[in-house]
This record gives sequence, C-alpha cells and structure tokens, in this order.
Amino acid sequence: MNTLSIAVKEIKKDLRDRRTLALMLAFPLILMLVLGMALTNTFDNTVKVGDIKVLVKDNGMNSDLAQGFEAFSKEAAKAGMTFERLKPQVSGKEEVEQNRFDDYLEIDDHNLSLYMSSRSDIKSSVVQGMLTAFAEKYNVVYAIVKSAPEQAKTTLAAADRGGDYIKETSITADRQPGAVDYYALGMASMTALWGSLSASRLISEEVKEGTAVRLIAAPVRKYEIFIGKVLGNLVVNVLCVLIIVFFSKYVLKAYWGTHLVAELIVLFSSVVMSVSLGLAVSYMLKETATRSVIVIFTNLAAFLGGSYFPMNGDDNLGMLGHISGLSPIRWTNLALTKIVYGNQLSAIWPPVMLNLVLAVIMLAGAALIMRRREGI
Repeated sequence: MNTLSIAVKEIKKDLRDRRTLALMLAFPLILMLVLGMALTNTFDNTVKVGDIKVLVKDNGMNSDLAQGFEAFSKEAAKAGMTFERLKPQVSGKEEVEQNRFDDYLEIDDHNLSLYMSSRSDIKSSVVQGMLTAFAEKYNVVYAIVKSAPEQAKTTLAAADRGGDYIKETSITADRQPGAVDYYALGMASMTALWGSLSASRLISEEVKEGTAVRLIAAPVRKYEIFIGKVLGNLVVNVLCVLIIVFFSKYVLKAYWGTHLVAELIVLFSSVVMSVSLGLAVSYMLKETATRSVIVIFTNLAAFLGGSYFPMNGDDNLGMLGHISGLSPIRWTNLALTKIVYGNQLSAIWPPVMLNLVLAVIMLAGAALIMRRREGI
C-alpha cells in the first residue's frame, strides 16, 4: 500500500512539472512535424520516368519486322511509350538533339537501329530494354517459322499473348518509410531514453526539498520508497511514449505496421532501461554532474541512433556505424524498423533482453547504494 501511495504521489508530481512535460512531449512532436515535412524528398526513392516519345523511321514498311513492330508499339503505348513516324524532310537525329523526342529509331527489313539521347539516360535505358526484349522475341518467332512453318500459327498466337516486354520486380518489396514514418519511430525511441532525465531527479529532489528526512522518519521501508518512486516515474514515461506513438499514428498518419503490441514492448523495455539509467547515475554522481552526464549521453545517443537524420547502415558509416551500435536509440530503432517494415517479430528479443538486463544491473546497483546510506 505504501508503495502504491508513493507511486501515485510521484505520478501527480511529474504530471504537474510543465518543464519536463514540454521536454518529453512538445519537443519531440514539434521535431517530428518539422523534420517530417522538411525532409520529405530525402525519403522519396521513387524515380518518375514519365511518358516516353520515340521518333521512328520505317524503311521496311512491308517487312515481317515492321509488322511485328507495329503490334509491339501498340502494347508499348499502354505503358506510356509512344512511337511517332518521321515526317519527310525531317532529320530524326536533329529532332532528338533539339529535345523534341527522347530517342530515334530506324527500321529496315531485318534490323533495328536505335539512336539514344544523352539527356535522359533512364528513359533511353527503358527504350533500349523494351526494344531488346522485342527483338529477342521476334528472333525466336522468326527462327521457328523459318525452320518449322507448320508451327507458325501456334507460335505467333503465343507471341501475341505475351505483351510483357518488361517485367518489373522489386528487390525490396516491403514498404519503405517516409519522412514522417521514420521520425515517428525515432522520436518515440528518443522520448523513451529521455525518461532517464526525470529519473535522475527522483532522489535528489527529495533531498533538495528536505522531504527525504520525512520519508525516512515515516513508517515506510526503504525498498517501498525505492519501488514506489521507480514505478511512478515509469508510468509517466510510458504515458509520454504512448502519446508520441498514437499522435504520430492517428494524427500524422505515420505507418506503424501491423504489430503495434510488439513495438510497444520494445519501447517499454527501453523506458525501463532509461529510468534505471537515470536512477543509477544519480546515486553515483552529484546532482549537477548527474544532469550534465545524462544530457550529454541522451543527445549523443540521439545523434548516433538516427533520431535527427537517417542512419542507412553500419557498413556504410565506417567507424561511426560501429560507435552508433552503442546507442540505446540505435538498437531500439533497428528493432522497430524490422518489425514494422519487415514483419520480423523475432527482432523483439535482442533489444528487450539487452534493455532488461541493463535495467536489472543498474537498479540492483542503485538499490545497494541506497541500502547502505543512512538516508535515501
């Protein structure tokens, strides 16, 4: 009962602390909005090709190749690639140089000659790829018709059904995060770690305000004080993280995947570790030094953990990538990303186990120091 009373008192006190709430809620929310909107293009990996216009000069109007190309051009038009006939007295190459067309194609009885523009490598590559696919299909059909005329009808029918001259396959089929999506995860992880700031004042404020003596004189055991204060602070920090998560999900429409419970478990373990960290540091250092150490650590962890800018991979970051692995925000973000965008529920266990093990060690150390003291 004493433990719950102390926990409720701690919750009320933290909720009245406007400065702490501003740091835990207002700052992450504002940062999420600003960075999410300002860096939208940074997270847009989509390449928009647009419509492609190819100028065609047909020197073999009655050839089999020309007839096959006519069928091909109709299929290509469905994908946004249009072929226009070259008008008399007009230079196809000059039209491409003047940027009126993307490429220039010449057709004779047995060959296709493509003149590619250097202005748009992507569009020219698309044209080249589709024409290569058409040429290979035409060569196969031509060879079969020439060697086995009795199979010509069946072969041509099969070729007519095959309109997929390019098959697009994504090597990263899973959804990729946008700016708001990315910073929703980053701010939630950062808010969880910031719980160490309020936890670092759990005992020092009682001593500073002179209420520590009253707590010791009261019929309350030390472990009840310890557990009650930790529990109350833990509840407040979890509430702050939940507000960040649900605000980003339902107001900013950030994508949190389909395993929200698993993601909240990871964030909860991070809050437990953060509260334990703040409490342990407060017992080892003086009040002013404690706050400085916690502020420096949380800001470094946020920087290295990718809260302010994307961290694309340890291998690409060199030494910085290896150092970033020491950030609690980094391993929390990695786990959340795997769960949200890769549906890897097994990613829960490494950060949860690491956070809880660290929390147990730090809480045990803080409890041992508190037990040996005369006061709290």
